[in-house]
Amino acid sequence: MKAAHPPAIAVRRVYEPPADGEGPRWLVDRIWPRGLAKTQAGLAGWAKEAAPTAALRRWFGHAPGRFPEFRRRYLAELRGRPEAADALVAAARAGAVTLVYAARDQTHNNAVVLREYLIERLDA
Repeated sequence: MKAAHPPAIAVRRVYEPPADGEGPRWLVDRIWPRGLAKTQAGLAGWAKEAAPTAALRRWFGHAPGRFPEFRRRYLAELRGRPEAADALVAAARAGAVTLVYAARDQTHNNAVVLREYLIERLDA
């Protein structure tokens, strides 16, 4: 059964302050962001297992030219281990959520791909 409305899944840098009306913030990186104290992060959770594997992250190296292949490989990882994103799927079913990440590039990062995957799961 398809959702009546697309789920409200926002994507923001972890260093940005929460926006008004923003849902619970979930860190979706495997590594804790530099210079961010855990007490100041204001996170609902850390979905470390839903992040790309260390090998894939190193291969990508945040090179925009590699993003299409990174996207393909990361989606394959997520589809191969759907339980890694179950907590995020449950959170998104309950209401708006915000996926937060540390990368500087707001277009070519794992959170953008993870959002796509979560919407795919919610629509299935």
